[in-house]
Amino acid sequence: MASMNTHSVSRTARPLAVAAIALGALGLATSAPALAQYRQTIGNDMSKCNAQAGPAVMVTVDGIKSSSGKVRVQSYRATASEWLAKGRWLNRIEAPARTGTMTFCMPVPAAGTYGIAVRHDANGNGSTDLTKDGGAMSNNPSINIFNLGKPSYKKTAFSVGQGVKSIRIQMRYM
Repeated sequence: MASMNTHSVSRTARPLAVAAIALGALGLATSAPALAQYRQTIGNDMSKCNAQAGPAVMVTVDGIKSSSGKVRVQSYRATASEWLAKGRWLNRIEAPARTGTMTFCMPVPAAGTYGIAVRHDANGNGSTDLTKDGGAMSNNPSINIFNLGKPSYKKTAFSVGQGVKSIRIQMRYM
C-alpha cells in the first residue's frame, strides 16, 4: 500500500464510500416503514372499500348531533399498549361534520385486530369539550364518568381479514 499514490487510493476509496452510503440509505429505508406506520392523516377515499380492495374498514357513524365542526376517525391496533395511546393511531380521517350519519373508509395495514375511535369536535377548536363534543368507539362500549371514555381494547377490538369489514358506531354526547 505504501507504493500506491494518492490518485489510486481515491479510486479505491470512492466505491467503498458509495457502498457505505448506499448501505446507510438502505438501513434508513428499512426503518422508514416502521416509523411511517403511525400517524398517517388520509382522505376519505371510498374506493379503498370497494369489493376488490382491502384490508379496510367501512365505518358508518350514526347519531352525529350537528353539522358544525369536524368528525375525526382514527384506527388503532387492538393491543393494550397501542389502543388510545398518544401518537399510536395508525390512520386518521377528518371531515366536516354532517348531522345524522357519515360513512368513512379506513384502510388498515394488514389483516389483524383493530379498534376505531371517533370524535366530533363540535365547535372545531381542536380541544375536547366534554359538554359539547361527542365520541364513540368500535363495538359501542358503554362509556361512563369512571372510565372517562377509555374502555379496554378488548371491548373495542374487531378482526379484519383481507377484504373490507363493515362496522357501525353510535356517536355519544354528554
